Amino acid sequence: MRLRAAADPAGKDRLAAGSLDDHATDRADAVFARTVLLAERRWNPSGDLDELTAIHKGLFEGVFEDAGKLRTSNTTREVTNDRARAANPEAFFPAGLIETGAHNIAMELADKRNLHALDRDVFVHAFASIYDELGYLHPFRGGNAMVLRIFGSRLAHDAGWDLDWGSVTREEYRSAKHSAYRGDTSALETMFDAILRPANPTRVFLIAGWNQGPAH
Repeated sequence: MRLRAAADPAGKDRLAAGSLDDHATDRADAVFARTVLLAERRWNPSGDLDELTAIHKGLFEGVFEDAGKLRTSNTTREVTNDRARAANPEAFFPAGLIETGAHNIAMELADKRNLHALDRDVFVHAFASIYDELGYLHPFRGGNAMVLRIFGSRLAHDAGWDLDWGSVTREEYRSAKHSAYRGDTSALETMFDAILRPANPTRVFLIAGWNQGPAH
């Protein structure tokens, strides 16, 4: 299911404040320490909103006041250096429908057996689509990008693939996400195809900074 079909295409309810994801690195040291603890303590890999919430709380408790809580207002992404993009901000999924949207994505994942036993090219295409939908869902006021990277890495790992984020730059990631928002996931697919490798089941992934891939 494409979540955008259920949202208001005009994006009428937009907040001028924009997304806080670009400011989630303001307390990078605290967040990195939380990432280490999260990897050690683990969480329930339920593949749904509960998992996203658990990751968000584990990462940002003590950093964001609303750690583990869904956003309650509609929002846009306006924090950008690109003036053309800033003039046409991206409206995310309506706040009042987040639980419904997340449920639909979880059902889609369940129907696809959480992307298990797929050939590489099929996995990349399906994974990019799910990643795009979760990015558009944008369930939290801030920190969504980091939550999505960890959720995606866990999903890929359990499906038999590891994502080596070390070569991905912040701008490459943003550009791919922006193109996907406009309906073209090819850049996301290219990015994931370049960093995908067969998983080592004995390893536990750990997402570090934007310029550091998973440390094993």
